[in-house]
Amino acid sequence: MVYPNPDFTIGIEEEYLLVDLETRQLASDPPEKLFKRCSKLLPNMVTHEFLRAQIEVGTPVCKDLQEAREQLASLRSQVAKIANDYGLGLIAASSHPFAHWDQQQHTKLDRYDLLAQDLQGVVRRLLTCGMHVHVGISDDDLRIDLMNQVIYFLPHLLALSTSSPFWGGDDTGLKSYRLSVFNELPRTGLPDRFNSFAEYKRHVDILVRTGLIKDASMLWWDIRPSAHFPTLEMRVTDVCTCIDDAITIAALYVSTLKMLYKLRAGNQRWRQYAPMLINENRWRAQRYGISEGLIDFGSSETVDYRELVEEWMSLIAESAEELGCSQEIAHALTIIERGTSADRQRDIYQQALSNGSDNQQALFEVVDWLISQTVNV
Repeated sequence: MVYPNPDFTIGIEEEYLLVDLETRQLASDPPEKLFKRCSKLLPNMVTHEFLRAQIEVGTPVCKDLQEAREQLASLRSQVAKIANDYGLGLIAASSHPFAHWDQQQHTKLDRYDLLAQDLQGVVRRLLTCGMHVHVGISDDDLRIDLMNQVIYFLPHLLALSTSSPFWGGDDTGLKSYRLSVFNELPRTGLPDRFNSFAEYKRHVDILVRTGLIKDASMLWWDIRPSAHFPTLEMRVTDVCTCIDDAITIAALYVSTLKMLYKLRAGNQRWRQYAPMLINENRWRAQRYGISEGLIDFGSSETVDYRELVEEWMSLIAESAEELGCSQEIAHALTIIERGTSADRQRDIYQQALSNGSDNQQALFEVVDWLISQTVNV
């Protein structure tokens, strides 16, 4: 089958946490004026999230990664400036270093009231933030076909994004504890494989007709066809503290999709592996981030993460050049050299302890670093 050439446009959504600049604690009930000002200044680009302490931004549809970076930098800067007027800071991290979920309030909107009623304890613990990358692929069946194939690379993306090592003041030993919390919700994790968009829609329609979900937006898979846009939405990653890291992950994702599309156009495809194998790499990325290798299923061995990324970059080099994001792809090696947000948070925490800080003060230093880096655009 010949598919039309996708647009490969890009949209990025990020969720942030609002923190009190004096106490460094989460702002469990920030003023509604903050959200109204953001909405007025940035219409259709800033929204509430499930918890009151969260705020979500979304770029417009962008033609390339450079435009996406400009839009995301503007959103971070402007939202942070408004928050600052209320004594609040913004952190792009998938968990707060020491906040407790049972002290938070969910946002009083119909959608979130329904989630709170339906999901109970598992959603009350959802004190996590993520990053979603939309790539424009207009053909329905092509979106499904590429989703089936790109699943292989989701753990690789997760490893580069990790930013949630702490939970409730404890070092969890994981680089992405967010995923452990999120996995408690229904309809999460890797999606099933579907042979066509029609097959996918038949399955979704069963859940809608039985009243279990309102629409496909309540499928919280690691990747999904967007319920509202002609895009393939990648959702597995933590939110990146450093904006350049976020753009690199978006560049890797869109370049990989383009590489897979070009294979498909040449009547080839990426080999698909069983979910049990992909889930092993997903776990390794969640647990170790970039510090340990992932499994190369072809050779049946664990391979150093840098070696995997270099091979991956070679695979997508032509597509990245065509998309004009070779420089953004190359930044992946910088992330590996200096560590992800999770690595750097741990380093700051341990260094503070070594310098004589107590546990609480060391965690404060982590929060301060997160605030400064989030707006370092």
